[in-house]
Amino acid sequence: MKIGVLALQGAVTEHIRSVERAGAEGLAIKQVQQLEELDGLILPGGESTTIGKLMRKYGFMEAIRAFAAEGKPLFGTCAGLIVMAKHIEGQEEAHLELMDMTVSRNAFGRQRESFETDLPVKGIEETVRAVFIRAPLIESVGEEVEVLSTYKDEIVTARQGHLLACSYHPELTDDYRLHAYFVDMARSYKQPVQNQ
Repeated sequence: MKIGVLALQGAVTEHIRSVERAGAEGLAIKQVQQLEELDGLILPGGESTTIGKLMRKYGFMEAIRAFAAEGKPLFGTCAGLIVMAKHIEGQEEAHLELMDMTVSRNAFGRQRESFETDLPVKGIEETVRAVFIRAPLIESVGEEVEVLSTYKDEIVTARQGHLLACSYHPELTDDYRLHAYFVDMARSYKQPVQNQ
């Protein structure tokens, strides 16, 4: 199992460490052609506008859309969640536009309002340790999106088929179970049935 971490910005090394603790091989992805060898891809945190610009500059936008169209799983954390969303509040254009949700940037405030908490996540036994840093919020989701966890009645983890997204940084803790959940998604992905 090979799980890539898009290495344009963010805590790439920490994601790779969590992926490897979850029993898969973790790879830093810096070139589009590396996507071909992957079973799944993580879009880490950082600054979503900058990540979007870098993805466009290096040809990752269409390549990652094609990757997702094959049925291969994507996991967006913090800014990665924003990059995956179909709609971003206050912006006319989104980035990948893959996941049917509307997100709000920096909804939990600035860096000094960062915090940690234990979150119950559907499909994972016991709570997951979550680090929120200038975290976005999922304001609303479409019918095909399953809400996996909320914090103070706000959506912070969601899944749409082979797409997984969370508002927080699971890689900044020793709790790798959300990464293990994603590795399981990658194990079970199937090629989509071609339209006749």
